[in-house]
Amino acid sequence: MIRRTCIPLHRKAFALVQPRFSGTGTSIGSSSDRNFSYKEKLRSGLVDIKKDDAVALFQSMIQSRPLPTVVDFSRLFSGIARTKQYDLVLSLCKQMESNGIAHDLYTLSIVINCFCRRRKLGFAFSVFGKMLKLGYEPTTVTFSTLINGLCLEGRVSEAVELVDRIDRMMSTRSIYLWSGFEQNVLCKDESLDDALSLFSEMETKGIKANVFTYTSLIGGFCNAGRWDDGAQLLRDMITRDITPDVVTFNALIDSFVKEGKLTEAQELYNEMITRGIDPNTITYTTLIYGLCMENRLDEANQMMDLMVSKGCDPNSVTYSILINGYCKNKLVDEGMRLFRKMSVRGVVADTVTYSTLIQGFCQTGKPKVAKELFQEMVSIGVPPSVVDGAWDLFCSLPSKGVKPNVKTFTVMISGLCKKGSLPEANILLRKMEEDGIVPNVCTYNTLIRAHLSGGDISNSVELIEEMKRCGFSADASTIKMVMDMLSDGRLDKSFLDMLSGPFGDKSSSSLD
Repeated sequence: MIRRTCIPLHRKAFALVQPRFSGTGTSIGSSSDRNFSYKEKLRSGLVDIKKDDAVALFQSMIQSRPLPTVVDFSRLFSGIARTKQYDLVLSLCKQMESNGIAHDLYTLSIVINCFCRRRKLGFAFSVFGKMLKLGYEPTTVTFSTLINGLCLEGRVSEAVELVDRIDRMMSTRSIYLWSGFEQNVLCKDESLDDALSLFSEMETKGIKANVFTYTSLIGGFCNAGRWDDGAQLLRDMITRDITPDVVTFNALIDSFVKEGKLTEAQELYNEMITRGIDPNTITYTTLIYGLCMENRLDEANQMMDLMVSKGCDPNSVTYSILINGYCKNKLVDEGMRLFRKMSVRGVVADTVTYSTLIQGFCQTGKPKVAKELFQEMVSIGVPPSVVDGAWDLFCSLPSKGVKPNVKTFTVMISGLCKKGSLPEANILLRKMEEDGIVPNVCTYNTLIRAHLSGGDISNSVELIEEMKRCGFSADASTIKMVMDMLSDGRLDKSFLDMLSGPFGDKSSSSLD
């Protein structure tokens, strides 16, 4: 019989968890209002929940009367755990317990997972012991969490021992534990021979392998370059009437393509079709890569058309591979045509795509087009990760025979400012001056706004004075920002007076 008494969890475990929050606070609104509020938020407000919001929601729940059930708290803790705020979950769990709400199997499993993620295995097993004392039967998820926790710390032998002990206790669940262990530990740890031994041991114990088990092994062998062993396993599973899925075939197709065995990869693709297994984007992209490696560009293009006709959308990797194939064969205009087609279809290019085309145009004697393409890449509002790639590409332009101009520098400065990399943006301003390239009105205004946004008034003043000496003035966007900062007290009127002043004939709003 399962007992529902509240047994306190390991005190030392929760002492490690900071920060602590009070379970009480100022009561706002009626109890019924709070009940409605927290229930609505639990239903719709847990995606990417922030720390402060999570704490506020928890306190609202603690203040509600009647108190929410442990199921409601479980929902909150699960949502926070998905955002990887493990210490916060542990702290709130402790407060829930101190408010007289007993843990259930699900909350205990969440706590175990959080301790495992924090590499606190001793505390995780302590909570596991409490779970058993409460009379709960651990689930496969609980066991898998502990096994993965051991593996995260490199304690693979202990994980194997635990799997074996669980196997003796709960044979009906063994297939999931053994298969998951194979995939997450042995195959990824390149212990492939151990994985095969484990596979044989499963068979000996009467545990039947399934598609998941085989696919894990095949993927491991293929990743290690042992495609022949992977192919043999595929034959074995087909002989045993275990139907491979698209993931199984993709692992082998990818391995064959990397080994230069495109014919074998295409045969596997045909086998997929025969068996009624639909190829996905990974399948098509891998085959397109293989065709491009053999300079069979027409066939690669036909493969892309085929995947579109089958309702399978190419992604940026698919397009970049084919564009690279065109550029390598000095068919840059064809690559550019595909690039524009990619944009029309709503696929966002990354730095790999742009770099491929820029390199292609440089090699075919079209540095002007290469420069324009770089400027387009930075000016379209790329994310920070792409700005990093753009910076590397920018630094390589001179070696490609492309001399950056004021527009090229300015769009790069703008990209760095959007990312928040102001020191690099300032360095680039001085670099362009060293290269004899005069900054324009857009260059200065971009930097001034970035420094103002970051609260760096002194550097903003220096840039404004420099801009005025060059005969430029603040543009409409800068003036609006200053007026907004004046209205909320972040600047005083003297700044606006300093900003206004005489300027020469160079005032312009273009990047030219």
